[in-house]
Amino acid sequence: MKAITIILLLISNLVISQNLELQPNVSVTGEGIVTVVPDKVTINVQVENKGENPKTLKQENDRIVNTVLSFIKSMDVKDSNVKTQYIRLNKNYDYQTKTYNYVANQSITIQLKDLSKYEDLMNGLLESGINRIDGVYFSSSKEKELQSEARIKAMQNAKKKAEEYATVLNQSIGKAITISEFSGNTFPGPLTRKVEMAMSSDNSGGNQQTISLGEIEIKATVNVSFILN
Repeated sequence: MKAITIILLLISNLVISQNLELQPNVSVTGEGIVTVVPDKVTINVQVENKGENPKTLKQENDRIVNTVLSFIKSMDVKDSNVKTQYIRLNKNYDYQTKTYNYVANQSITIQLKDLSKYEDLMNGLLESGINRIDGVYFSSSKEKELQSEARIKAMQNAKKKAEEYATVLNQSIGKAITISEFSGNTFPGPLTRKVEMAMSSDNSGGNQQTISLGEIEIKATVNVSFILN
């Protein structure tokens, strides 16, 4: 009995699938973009040191990290917005000197929600011992709301495209039969800097501006198939 039921279901699904394929339709891609000035930034930094004695090296790295964390706290950045990503101590072999050395590093991610503190925070991080900046990413606290707005715009764009195609053929579109979404955010390229950083506190020219926020894009892309009447 179960076998008969399964066969009937398969036949039913096949018939429905064939009907959909035979149904005249128009498939389009719609895109919706919303722009916004960022109001927060995520900064990925590291304290990294090399040496021959792993114990001494780890102690020195920990001392610098403690200084860095104390500075971040003095900037009134909440503990919940500061996160240690990883702590590593690696043993490396130098083929030129044929000796072993160690590399200790600790990665810290900081989320800053008051961009007026950005310059002071970055300069203070460098002064307190940070010697590697892996990325600076700007974003918006209203991302979810903006994503919904972008989806609506994407659907409106898809519908408009489908109507334009149908009008040329003296036809019209009916209800949507399939909808699929591909969404993502387009930000300005992350500011990245490693070791020997060009942006050092040597450029401390008072209120010198080192970034331009511009705008970020919240984007949604949808593929929609409409019945073609």
